[in-house]
Amino acid sequence: MTRWRRSLTGLVVACSTLLVVSACASSANSDPKSSGPVGDPVSGGIARAIQIREPVGLDPAQLANNWVGQGLLGNALYGTLMIDNPDTFEIDYALATDFTTPDGGSTFVLTLRPDLTFTDGTPLNAEAVKFNWDRLRDTATGSSSLPQASQVAATEVVDETTLKATMAVPNPMFPFSVTSSALNWIASPAALEKGRDAFNSDPVGAGPFVLTQWARQDTIELERNPGYWDAPRPYLDGITLRTVSDAQQRINLLTTGGADLGSESSWSALSRAEQAGLVADVVRIGGGQYLAMNHRTAPFDDPRARKAVASALQLDGINTAVFEGQGEVPATLFPESSPFYADIPLTQHDPAEAQRLFDELADEGKPVEFTFTATSLVEIKSVAETVQAQLSSFDNVDVKVEILDFAAYMPRIAARDFGMTVWAADSQEPDSALWNAFHSRSSGNVTGVADPELDRALDEGRAGGTTQERSTSYTVVQERLAELNPGVWYIRAAPSVVRNSDIHGIRMYALGSLIPDQIWLTR
Repeated sequence: MTRWRRSLTGLVVACSTLLVVSACASSANSDPKSSGPVGDPVSGGIARAIQIREPVGLDPAQLANNWVGQGLLGNALYGTLMIDNPDTFEIDYALATDFTTPDGGSTFVLTLRPDLTFTDGTPLNAEAVKFNWDRLRDTATGSSSLPQASQVAATEVVDETTLKATMAVPNPMFPFSVTSSALNWIASPAALEKGRDAFNSDPVGAGPFVLTQWARQDTIELERNPGYWDAPRPYLDGITLRTVSDAQQRINLLTTGGADLGSESSWSALSRAEQAGLVADVVRIGGGQYLAMNHRTAPFDDPRARKAVASALQLDGINTAVFEGQGEVPATLFPESSPFYADIPLTQHDPAEAQRLFDELADEGKPVEFTFTATSLVEIKSVAETVQAQLSSFDNVDVKVEILDFAAYMPRIAARDFGMTVWAADSQEPDSALWNAFHSRSSGNVTGVADPELDRALDEGRAGGTTQERSTSYTVVQERLAELNPGVWYIRAAPSVVRNSDIHGIRMYALGSLIPDQIWLTR
């Protein structure tokens, strides 16, 4: 029976691939930018936090478990079944006590702590986990965690604290799909059955905090859950969570004392934060954000159009225009520090070849014309406009930009109704990101890329028994992605928390999901 461990010789990525800068270098009682220990955690105080994106609703199915989504909020309301531990490269357990596979990933057994209850007094038991996981894998629920949840073919309650999950396809790496998705958040079935409107007014979980008020487009007020299972946590009396989509405004609030900590996604904002003397905790990962090209429809159903756009774009120019030159443009899928690194360029700037391909397609009556659908986030909008400006210097290319608010954007992407958009494949543990993003059978395959050789390599990378075996498979993955051009990787992600010196106990897991029950204040 396999217990999940990430080790230097084991199945998954080592510290160099998932390096939480502060956590790998310091103990729980040390501040990463201080000269020594800051002491033991103390209770009390209300932290003023910033999130990047306003939630559509508070149902876990509507929340995104990452730093740019609602990781902090979901962890606050629902707690976690398990988390990635960047110090030990193991999965640490919280509401769960174990998650094992007896058969190489064909089935998993989840064991819960006994006598857990939601804040409405109902039991958080195996039946509750089954209810939540079954909802997430139901396409009618419309969850962004469907790519992870749909890996489960069936769930079975064994007893009060034990759930068996049978996988659609064996996946030894499935625990990392749990930690990077809403599968990690369990809400009260009784509360969910009242409907989303009622649940948004009174969300019920077993997390360290409970909702007291949600003023949409303004603030979310949370207070300590007195019945939290892991006393004396949480240390804070409460959290005031404010949505601020503009990076400059986020940094201004932190530097002027209007907020204590905030999630951050902008490289230029991180640079300004450092100059202002703020503390930044960053999760270092591979992959990144890419310009996803929809293979299902013209012009990008023709590989020449994809290659032309990839060859035409000057990525350093996007970095300069959007991120003030502070971002990291990924030359390869994995950084050199990763055991999965291969010196395989993702794209090569070749404007002459780009123009030749644009002209060739136009001569065949297939000029490259598409709409770039983007969200209203300032940096994403700027990326779209910069791409439009760069491609305008070429003949036989016409790019329109369409800006949507997030509520309108997600249904469009779910319907695959776009030509180009910004998407992400942030590769912490490679399987969770890359299989979900690029396997032809994955519901998370936004671009529609379908390549048997790529599928085979992704399957073998998932099942490999050693790092070397997996590395060989992921080399093929990188070769196929470079050949197929499903998108153009233009920036590494920067999952981050920026904070002042009074905030301590910062810990992130998976894709920068911030754990609130360990946060404490010294002021």
